[in-house]
Amino acid sequence: MAGVAVAAEWQLLYNRYYRKPELYQMQWKNVDLTRNKIACAPFGGPIAVIRDDAKIVQLYAESALRKLRIFTSSGRLISETVWKNPGGRLIGMSWTDDLTLICITQDGTVYSYNIHAELVSTFSLGKECFDNSVVECVFWGNGVVCINEAFEIFAVPDFKLPKTVKLADCNLEELPHCIAVIEPQYTKSGDVEVLLGVADHVLLVEEDLVQPLAEGMGPFQKMVVSRKGEFVASFTHDGRLLVMSTDFSDVIIEYACESALPPEQLAWCGLDSVLLYWDDMLLMVGPYGDPVRYIYDEPIILIPECDGVRILSNTSMEFLHRVPDSTVSIFQIGSTLPAALLYDALEHFDRRSAKADENLRLIRSSLPEAVEACIDAAGYEFDISQQRTLLRAASYGQTFSSHFQRDSIQEMCKTLRVLNAVRHVEIGIPLSIQQYKLLTPSVLINRLINAHKHLLALRISEYLGMNQEVVLMHWTCTKISASAAIPDASLLDILLDKLKLCKGISYAAVAAHADKSGRRKLAAMLVEHEPRSSKQIPLLLSIGEEDTALMKATESGDTDLVYLVLFHIWRKRAPLEFFSTIQARPLARDLFVTYARSYKHEFLKDFFLSTGQLQDVAFLLWKESWELARNPMASKGSPLHGPRIKLIEKAHNLFTETKEHMFESKAAEEHAKLLRMVYVLLTCGICSTISMSLNFAAFGLSLSFSNEMLNTNPLQATAKHELEVTTKQAIFVDSSISDTIRTCIVLGNHRAANKVKTEFKVSEKRWYCLKSLLWQQSETGCAGKIFQKRRPNRLLWVRLDRAFGMCLRCYRPFVEACVDAGEKDQALKYIPKLADPRERAEAYAKIGMAKEAADAASQAKDGELLGRLKLTFAQNAAAASIFDTLRDRLSFQGVS
Repeated sequence: MAGVAVAAEWQLLYNRYYRKPELYQMQWKNVDLTRNKIACAPFGGPIAVIRDDAKIVQLYAESALRKLRIFTSSGRLISETVWKNPGGRLIGMSWTDDLTLICITQDGTVYSYNIHAELVSTFSLGKECFDNSVVECVFWGNGVVCINEAFEIFAVPDFKLPKTVKLADCNLEELPHCIAVIEPQYTKSGDVEVLLGVADHVLLVEEDLVQPLAEGMGPFQKMVVSRKGEFVASFTHDGRLLVMSTDFSDVIIEYACESALPPEQLAWCGLDSVLLYWDDMLLMVGPYGDPVRYIYDEPIILIPECDGVRILSNTSMEFLHRVPDSTVSIFQIGSTLPAALLYDALEHFDRRSAKADENLRLIRSSLPEAVEACIDAAGYEFDISQQRTLLRAASYGQTFSSHFQRDSIQEMCKTLRVLNAVRHVEIGIPLSIQQYKLLTPSVLINRLINAHKHLLALRISEYLGMNQEVVLMHWTCTKISASAAIPDASLLDILLDKLKLCKGISYAAVAAHADKSGRRKLAAMLVEHEPRSSKQIPLLLSIGEEDTALMKATESGDTDLVYLVLFHIWRKRAPLEFFSTIQARPLARDLFVTYARSYKHEFLKDFFLSTGQLQDVAFLLWKESWELARNPMASKGSPLHGPRIKLIEKAHNLFTETKEHMFESKAAEEHAKLLRMVYVLLTCGICSTISMSLNFAAFGLSLSFSNEMLNTNPLQATAKHELEVTTKQAIFVDSSISDTIRTCIVLGNHRAANKVKTEFKVSEKRWYCLKSLLWQQSETGCAGKIFQKRRPNRLLWVRLDRAFGMCLRCYRPFVEACVDAGEKDQALKYIPKLADPRERAEAYAKIGMAKEAADAASQAKDGELLGRLKLTFAQNAAAASIFDTLRDRLSFQGVS
């Protein structure tokens, strides 16, 4: 049967086979494991080597300076550096999950190196470890547990967030015999748990708890916890190997070793067996049956993996693991299982023997299972020729099976191509298929690019259909850092030639790295190729290209980006330079003006002055005067004759210098003049004002003012205060000319009203309109009081005529006041005095006199007016006919 030569190398442990294929002949030279401290990363990771300063060793043709050297698993040198770190003797060294090398010295200093032997960071475990030197440390994934000479225990749960945690005091009087760690992810508390072998028992130590376990079962000389924290293997003082649960309640395996001397190394081989190593022998113990012995004539290092143990010696790297069931079913001596018969059928087919068809007939019903077993067995093989043969057997069987998923072979071929590529001696990452699935392809690619194997990483990414941007980005940054001698233009062409392979790659990130590396010109050239403005513009600002950033921001139309650039330039440049920069960019200029109008008036005034926009400065000054009016604490003294008037006068002067703003200039001049007059009014005419207001109160006149009149600052002058107390109103300040006149009339100060009229050239029509409107203030007003009397007092009408100075040229407001008050008789006295026949017609219509309205309209000869009046008297047929007759007469005369 097939596979006799393959199965001959297996070792049987009870009912399970183990094999130990050689992965590499080590490529290094003059490396003696006994003279050095060794740290091997899991998942086929690198090997760190440094001379052990705790041993006296003979130096051959080498420097007395200690060197930290990093090799691949095949022994190829990756990097090296001279160890010059202070802190005393090197206590421990290990790799983290992200391939950072952690070195802990005697004084508690922790040094972190990358795979290229470059110091990344340092931190201290604390004063206690500095004062009392670190004696021993035990690593796991991304953490470490240390014990110092004072028998204090400290833990760093995560090197990414280096924080030292002191665990509970164990009251130890001597160092423990052994230390083991249960990782936080496998504990109930979620915190690290430390197992200490002391006296005849074990102490379980947490941050705030110490618990004795396994009392009377010790002393324990060695302890190691299984990968998932389920079991602990220990070696006792009397030479027994005990495998127990981590709470030490159940003993699963107990094996008496031939030697009571503790082994140099104790490690788990998967979850099925435990390895013990002495000077020249490796002993593998399983749950049942006799152990398996391997003899070595050179020192070895055991490197636990998820599915076995890698064995490192001075000359070779081996992988000890359990033979998978699929491989056993094919290559076990005497196997007649379907997978073995399929493999044998392929051999007969290659020899063109008819027995191939006979084997296929025997396993026709089990052919899918046989094909699956061949594919699975191929995945576990490290020998490429054996992989090929097994896959050919699977393909041969698949030809005769119609119920098999045909893409399984393709997927396995893809996986094996990737694994064979990284297992090559030049790369030196001997991953098994189980390790590859657990590690994931993305992590593998990250490890390759960190080792500067960018071409292989790119090809694997492309082959597996993964995103290539990570690989290209890392290669680009590495190329920039390593190409100091290449000119920027030449280097740019090299980079663009590679970056164009990946659409959507961030040129801004590459440019940022170039700037960080001191190549600002290259960064500026790279960022030009970034299509996303949100990433391009911040980088342009960081490299000092403000003008280009402003141009790009305005072209993008994104106001947030424009503001980002504006604020950056504003903070960095002198005002005049800033103004000249934004003046040429309309969008940037408008956004700046919008912002400055709300928050930076003074700066905006400087901008307008620098650009010759005097009218805009004037408008700002005028606005400031109104804002000053709203803040009574803005200045000392009265806000009427102080800063407000000065601001308005400045605005007036600026408006005067521009011919296009004569109206604004005149308005500002009159505003300042009105404020001065109001101040004089309040300070000089206060007595008469108060007395007249009391007289008008006797008539029942209700003082009411518009919102514009009330929206003013309280006067700080004594007169203003007295006036507010008397009237309970804030008046005059910031009132219009009309409101000022009206207020003066209401308060009886006709002299002040006439002065305002004369000073500001108020027209007669407007003057009498203001007087007449006072009759319409409210139903309880003075006019209302008079109109409510059945027989109005003639003397009172005379007083009112005198008070309001009735003029024959302005009867319309008075007529309207009478109509609104419902006094038809009073209105009839003044309607004939209206000069405009249209106004007379509308006034007669309002009081319901159709004939008189028609006569007035006919005098106006306005057909449209007649039509409106007809609609007013639509319910009165006689009146409507009158208007129709008049319209017809006008139409006949040719008047429209």
